[in-house]
Amino acid sequence: MAETNVEQWKAWNGADGDFWVRRADRLDAGIANYMEPFLAAAAIQPSDTVLDIGCGTGTTTRQAAERGGEVLGVDLSAQMIELARQRSEGVAGLRYEQADAQTHEFAEAAYDVAISRNGSMFFEDPVAAFGNIRRALKPGGRLVLLAWQPLDDNAWISTFRTIMAAGRDLPEPQPGGVHAFSLSDPDRVKALLTEAGFAEVRLTGLNETMYFGQDPHDAAEFISSQFEKMIEPADRDSVRTELEADMAVHMTERGVEYDSAAWLIEAA
Repeated sequence: MAETNVEQWKAWNGADGDFWVRRADRLDAGIANYMEPFLAAAAIQPSDTVLDIGCGTGTTTRQAAERGGEVLGVDLSAQMIELARQRSEGVAGLRYEQADAQTHEFAEAAYDVAISRNGSMFFEDPVAAFGNIRRALKPGGRLVLLAWQPLDDNAWISTFRTIMAAGRDLPEPQPGGVHAFSLSDPDRVKALLTEAGFAEVRLTGLNETMYFGQDPHDAAEFISSQFEKMIEPADRDSVRTELEADMAVHMTERGVEYDSAAWLIEAA
């Protein structure tokens, strides 16, 4: 399991996985506005078999099971898979495996649809991973991904990075790197998926607000804990103060919300 995606394996079975388990509901609420277009594109039918890549704590897997037949959710993180299983007790036709989608031996030509909500950006070798997923799909099977557009088009993270940098220069996500914006370039996405054996690749831009907390204090605590490694210890108090001030400007009836931009990626 640890021969590929080594750093991601360590992160998602360590502190990052622990954080996502503790904050599962908040993280789901954050991107809830993307679920309707994502699932509409997946168009899961009652007879479909579904593969959910990077399923996390199982929210998309459970929703797929409500619409389709047999569903398999896979993720690198043992602790997230455990929570997904706990939350899915009693849901028919649903199972989970801790697995690396890049190397896992999926049943060949077994799935009608492969989906991934923000879980496909962290492959060490994306061509190998997507090729492996392609082999798991039936002829005519569909791939539907949700992935972030470029960092500069996402007001939430670009704003938070500026505040947390506190005057420092933070490294930018590198093209071809393993990070949350690795599928933000449409030309790269089309090239990767074409090389992996997919055709008819298309990207649709989506713009939705993201939820971060019920008030500025709550939201600032959440973000400063999620991105703690980006904040210098000496800047912690001033960063929290500046985050709260900016979040107060973004307070809505629902809570603190920022604009965001994602790609809906479809291929067959």
